[in-house]
Amino acid sequence: MLQVAQATGAQVAEPDSASSGEAGETGSDGVMLRDVRTLADAGRDDLAFLDNRKYLDQLEATRAGACLVAPAFVERVPKGVVPLVTRKPYRGFAKALALFYPDAMTPAVTDADGPAGVHESAVLEDGVRVEPGAIVGPQVQIGAGSRIAAGAVIGRRVCIGRNCTIGPQVTLQQTLVGDRVIIHAGARLGQDGFGFAMDAEGHLKVPQIGRVIVQNDVEIGANSTIDRGALKDTIIGEGTKIDNLVQIGHNVVIGRHCVIVAHTGISGSTELGDFVVMGGQSGTVGHIKIGSGAQIAGASHPKDNVPAGARVGGTPARPIRQWGRELAALAKLSKGSGGQ
Repeated sequence: MLQVAQATGAQVAEPDSASSGEAGETGSDGVMLRDVRTLADAGRDDLAFLDNRKYLDQLEATRAGACLVAPAFVERVPKGVVPLVTRKPYRGFAKALALFYPDAMTPAVTDADGPAGVHESAVLEDGVRVEPGAIVGPQVQIGAGSRIAAGAVIGRRVCIGRNCTIGPQVTLQQTLVGDRVIIHAGARLGQDGFGFAMDAEGHLKVPQIGRVIVQNDVEIGANSTIDRGALKDTIIGEGTKIDNLVQIGHNVVIGRHCVIVAHTGISGSTELGDFVVMGGQSGTVGHIKIGSGAQIAGASHPKDNVPAGARVGGTPARPIRQWGRELAALAKLSKGSGGQ
């Protein structure tokens, strides 16, 4: 719990020792904060931050108790929200997260502490098969008929649904898996996303506290990685198929029945609608939306939102016909210059 002064320019205080106290205002001098949330999700007891002007509309509508904000945007902070003014809101956010979640600064270690690598507190339904060398950690839940292959590591509190196949050397942390999910060898789900507040003072780690949610009937290829969310969850929608060697960053939301082909990289906070197709070696910048039914050509890279049903290609990606005409024009120019 943190107590902050109710005045512009206030600094984040040390954790309040009276952590069992009531949340909310502590009087005219400040606000008591219990957690850290996004601008959209924060309530009166939460601290939020703004570091990207794309989210100014969320700042103006936030219900947070306090918000880390740069001087340029102080006037956009709603009445009743304490502005914590700083030139480096993201760095302040990282420090606040470290106060609230000190255990998130390093990866969790799984302790089997039980027969055949299964922790005594794990709950396995009938017909679960755990192969030699696999580790099933504390408070794990695994549904009937699921198979955990040799060398897999299932971290603390991970939940796996029924009739799933978790391949050899797979690592699951901070992850909830639905039914009939297949995760192939060497895939890693639920590790920290790439979150650092970078500046001349050095690169300050931003603790990651979200999860990975994998819905029913998803298949994830070998050696793919899906980062846990920073504050919210990373979500893989029902029926989506992910190829080998795909990287999905923190806070990404992928819709239902998408197809993500090998070597694709999806940057943090990108959102894909349903039935999106991303060709091999394609990728996105962060914080954009790819509409339902859109198709991204192989080796193409959108930098802006892509409308539903659109077909785009190239770098930066543009409508597929425009891209095709540009390639044809270049080829014609090359022939006209003698092919040199």
